[in-house]
Amino acid sequence: MLGSPIAHSLSPLLHRAAYRQLGLDWEYTAVEMSAEALPEFVAGLSAQWRGLSLTRPLKRAVIDLCDRVESRGRLLGSINTVIFDEGRRSGHNTDVPGLVRALAANGIRELDSAVIVGAGATAASAMAAAAEVGAHRVTVSARSVERAASLLALAEPLHLTVQLVGFDALGALPPADLVVSTIPAAAQCSMAGLLVTLGACVFDVVYDPPLTPMLLAARDAGTQAIGGFDLLLHQAARQVELMVGVSSAPLEAMREAGLQALAQPPAATSATLSDVDQTGNIVDC
Repeated sequence: MLGSPIAHSLSPLLHRAAYRQLGLDWEYTAVEMSAEALPEFVAGLSAQWRGLSLTRPLKRAVIDLCDRVESRGRLLGSINTVIFDEGRRSGHNTDVPGLVRALAANGIRELDSAVIVGAGATAASAMAAAAEVGAHRVTVSARSVERAASLLALAEPLHLTVQLVGFDALGALPPADLVVSTIPAAAQCSMAGLLVTLGACVFDVVYDPPLTPMLLAARDAGTQAIGGFDLLLHQAARQVELMVGVSSAPLEAMREAGLQALAQPPAATSATLSDVDQTGNIVDC
């Protein structure tokens, strides 16, 4: 697992649990890595390596180091998995299938509309996932509409109607089938109550802390909610399938390992699949 910061990641625990369950004596470790150091690191890997998992800030930087990139990852400009096969490097995005699988595991297999909060790489993956489950309309809300403008380029290839609005316009939006938050937990405090009124279901990609302000607001309001661990679990399962070449990862063994870790005393910083900087655990809202 490569990225920065990386010490907080639960991915090593999930992957190790999977490989043990599959009877494989494989190693999987977290390595602090900058985008600048990535090319030299990848060039120096031996034939013993099966692949890499990558998180921020490497999801775009790794694309040029791959011999082949799946069309979805190329479109989104975001690759989080590289598979080594006979000397060739194949790049994949497992965030999108992870989102789709997490939705399906919570009974959501079809959407018409979604609101996505945030404008980074995870927001782009959320747009693609919404499209895969049938969404026609997506509203992206960001602190800076200008920063989110690049997401408009995804509208045509994803067959979506995309609207960009600032955070200040959230209160004027019509209800949607799904609200996905890709922003840090601490950034949700002022809008958590509003977000849970905008969707029949809310999905927070933050997995630590397990209960973010939005998820707490959803619990109080009786709104269906999906936490970030579901995304982490299902995207990691897809990575295991790619690494090992199996049709189905040992999901329950991975789930148990992750939930046991999350049940431990909270870490010093919050963790998310988003490319938004982290600001810590739940704060007083």
